[in-house]
Amino acid sequence: MIDLTGTNNVPKGNTAAAMGLFDGVHHGHRAVIGEAVRAAKSCTGAEPAVFTFDTATVTSKGRMGVEYIFPPEAKKELIAGLGVKYIYSPDFMNFKDLTGEEFVELVLCDKLSAKFAVCGEDFRFGKNACCGVAELDAMCRKRGIKLVTVQAVTENNDKISSTAIREYIKNGEIETANRLLGSRFGYALPVAYGKKLGRTLDFPTINQYPPKRQVTPRFGVYASETEIGGRIYGSVTNVGIKPTVGSEAPLAETYIMDFPGGDLYGETVKVSLVKFIRPEKKFSGVDELKAQIAADTEAARKVLYP
Repeated sequence: MIDLTGTNNVPKGNTAAAMGLFDGVHHGHRAVIGEAVRAAKSCTGAEPAVFTFDTATVTSKGRMGVEYIFPPEAKKELIAGLGVKYIYSPDFMNFKDLTGEEFVELVLCDKLSAKFAVCGEDFRFGKNACCGVAELDAMCRKRGIKLVTVQAVTENNDKISSTAIREYIKNGEIETANRLLGSRFGYALPVAYGKKLGRTLDFPTINQYPPKRQVTPRFGVYASETEIGGRIYGSVTNVGIKPTVGSEAPLAETYIMDFPGGDLYGETVKVSLVKFIRPEKKFSGVDELKAQIAADTEAARKVLYP
């Protein structure tokens, strides 16, 4: 996938451009992007493209901005996996004051050379989100662009939305969140130095500090999977503040089952949460903690290898 962000580059030909924040790249988002991929195939010489703001820069949903489900790079990786040729993901602050007409002209015409535009039925754009799909349709028609609007994807009559998925994650309902996402929530972060207490408990762990803007799962222990060197290992992850030994900030601490060992400090490791096992709690001491880690590991094995 070719990233046009921050460059003067434009697609070599026309595009079918999907538009949206796509912060979770969930099944609803995939329906919009998939329609752009199909539209591109129907138009000779057109390529599928995505316009999406850098989620970390969006402030329209409150002073602190959007709690993103996946950070920008992970979001781009998921989008690339859907068959998209081009992505344009600028800083929201550089576009928030554009009129609807300016947005269409700058994004769809000048940057993406769009022949098709694809969006969800609730897509909003322009300063203060002043325009919707009716206005977009009129603006596209004037410029010879065909607009395709995709209806919301539902499960049990409920709309699949990033807002709902965030709540599932916060509540520890990670299996539901993963199902609606179509991928597993987790982290791809550098391994940080810790107190190395896990080694003394016979359960060496890796520590990762999630970004402050990423949605925080319910504190507790999860069955997880960890990818190292292209291989997937079963693992068990504690997300929280480690009340028994203390942590200065929320972190994800993962024990990797059957890992032969090796120095992972500083390496970026992907950990995906699979199922919530139990809430985080404080233990009377390290012996009780060690016994609980062993029990959690066994519980995770039963989840991952039923």
